[in-house]
Amino acid sequence: MARKKSKKKKNALLRIIILLVVLLILFLVLCYLTPTEKDEVLVVEGKIENLEIPAPIRGEQIIRHTGYTLSYNEEYEQANWVAYELTRDEVLGGGDREDSFKADPAVLTGSATLADYRNSGYDRGHMAPAADFKWSAEAMSDTFFLSNMSPQDSSFNRGIWADLEAAVRTMAYDNESIYVVTGPVLTDGPYETIGENRVAVPKRYYKVILDYTDPDIKAIGFVLPNEGSTESLASFATSVDEVEEITSIDFFPLLPDDQEELLESTYDVADWSFRTFVPTGETGSIEYVADTSSGEEAAAVIELMKDAFYELKKAVFSYTGTTSIAREFGLI
Repeated sequence: MARKKSKKKKNALLRIIILLVVLLILFLVLCYLTPTEKDEVLVVEGKIENLEIPAPIRGEQIIRHTGYTLSYNEEYEQANWVAYELTRDEVLGGGDREDSFKADPAVLTGSATLADYRNSGYDRGHMAPAADFKWSAEAMSDTFFLSNMSPQDSSFNRGIWADLEAAVRTMAYDNESIYVVTGPVLTDGPYETIGENRVAVPKRYYKVILDYTDPDIKAIGFVLPNEGSTESLASFATSVDEVEEITSIDFFPLLPDDQEELLESTYDVADWSFRTFVPTGETGSIEYVADTSSGEEAAAVIELMKDAFYELKKAVFSYTGTTSIAREFGLI
């Protein structure tokens, strides 16, 4: 009898162990099958939705305006980042700029005000530039919310920063669509402040760009000091990883891990055009103006002139029937 009871206990214990093993296996399977944050990425017509949005930042308020999204930083009274997709069709928009700077009513704690900037000596520098939003009167107007502004040195805002913004429009045109994230570097304080709301004056600004259109996907970053410069835009280029290190912001977190690692760790200025974008006014057409501060652009123009002169010489010698003589003396 005692043996039967002992056998029953052993069998019951064995069944419990087997049940626990089964439950453990089921738990592991469920963990494996449960989608992670990146598995839940929404893909629509081959595009990752909200690909431009960085990872969450503690204390931020996310605000969505027409055409762009921003992360507001109450401590510094400006955005941590402003992000949007920019397409070829959008940069060909024909709207006119209408300055309408105003406080942003969407900021729960209250945004910076016009009074903060008045007589401060600094420009209200756009993070999402108005010229990128000529495709919509509402979108253009929304770029003038002060939540999209940051105090910029006038020689910077109207100089190399404007040059970079114009080059980004060329990049959007050349690549059909790009993702742009822009903002002040807010990790190297303390900062000078302006106005009653103590709006911080950043020392540097960044911009990261992702081309996620096949076949040549690529990314690049820029970090520029808040001051005028005659250096080439290419001299401020860097990897997205480097911008992440400087800003403590995780850009493009929805990218597949292998792509994110590769795209953000490398960059090549030769993959990007730094020409200024100037629409001609005709749908689907633009003209380019060279970035005169860029040695690379100057070299490219010289090469084009050399090629044109070579072709002209060939045509002249051919017309005069002296091609063979010209070749003999190394003239062509």
